[in-house]
Amino acid sequence: MSWHLGRMCGFDLETTGPDPLTARIVTACVVQVGGKQPAQTANWLTDVDGQEIPDEAANIHGVTTARAHAEGVDLRQAVEEILGALAQVVLSGVPIVAMNARYDLTLLDREAERYGLDPLPAPLVIDPFVIDKQVDKYRKGSRKLTALCEHYQVPIGDAHTADADAIAACRVAWRQGTMHPPLAAMGLEQLHRAQVEWAAEQAASLQAYFRKKGPAAVVEGAWPLIPRQRGESA
Repeated sequence: MSWHLGRMCGFDLETTGPDPLTARIVTACVVQVGGKQPAQTANWLTDVDGQEIPDEAANIHGVTTARAHAEGVDLRQAVEEILGALAQVVLSGVPIVAMNARYDLTLLDREAERYGLDPLPAPLVIDPFVIDKQVDKYRKGSRKLTALCEHYQVPIGDAHTADADAIAACRVAWRQGTMHPPLAAMGLEQLHRAQVEWAAEQAASLQAYFRKKGPAAVVEGAWPLIPRQRGESA
């Protein structure tokens, strides 16, 4: 059976900012879907470890500092539970589907590092963002999740909420496998390895483009996780 017809685990974070090395988790969703089994969903709202949620982040996902501090669970506890939920998925051989996985998996890894928790076992990952840039290199316009949902004719519900985005990413991945038979023909490990190469090539191409204007521009090519100590001053 092709990977796109089997069980998938959508993973999405809403956070305090765009830098995965420093941002903190505000909300998270881990949702298992497909494989002719009922969906299983776990959601978290954290207290952000007492930190502030910038207005620009709150405007995207709708969670204010006041709400997070009043209603959120202890961030360390949430990170432990998210790692535990995803570790079960990884050890059962189910792929993690994450839109722009480099961001979410790196951010979770840095949260684990802050709290002295074991990192996630190496997962098999499906990244609709990397796949889309590979199979449709020259399509104009945005490649954000809302744009991919429109392109692949996938309903998204409340965009920029972790649970809606996690499910939408799985639906986009399913559509990608359906529309592109060579993708569907790959085994999960083969697809994961291919995305490592594709992500590196995409980053190198983008970096070359940016360097036409700024010779020092750097675009991270590691996928699905930026290694620890890379780019960090601490």
